[in-house]
Amino acid sequence: MQALYNLLYAGGILAAVLFTLLVLITGKGDAMSGGGSVRTTFKGKASFDDIMSKWTLGFGVALMGLVLAVDVLVNYMSNHK
Repeated sequence: MQALYNLLYAGGILAAVLFTLLVLITGKGDAMSGGGSVRTTFKGKASFDDIMSKWTLGFGVALMGLVLAVDVLVNYMSNHK
């Protein structure tokens, strides 16, 4: 159980670092652009903004999922000592 906790914790840290770097390197205008609508260019090729929006959403969802999994695992481990 401790190994699973360590794996999830490390994955959460990695996702947080990648998410932070994505926002800092691309700038808030690119990475945090509104992803509510799909913007396409000629021939349907995704623009840089579209790709950054998808990556930001993916890293955000991964981070939230990993943090939730770590929290559930910690609560389970503390109740079953």
